Amino acid sequence: MCSFPIINLIKTGENILCLRRQRGLSVRALQQMLGFATPQAIYKWQQGITLPSVDNLVALSTILGVPIDAILVVEVPVGRAG
Repeated sequence: MCSFPIINLIKTGENILCLRRQRGLSVRALQQMLGFATPQAIYKWQQGITLPSVDNLVALSTILGVPIDAILVVEVPVGRAG
């Protein structure tokens, strides 16, 4: 059986929150930069409920000044070696 890495939603959300704060951006400021009508998506990302789409991940990477792999927390499930 092949083991595939998974994205840890909670830790990724924590990263987004931390990186946003490090850049001195409010949720509202990030909302405006991304062109969202409401901040709900950003709150869901930060809470680890959902992940940004690929397009939004690329935009976040640019806005936050970090590579995409600095935003996503990727883990390999333990005990599922190929």
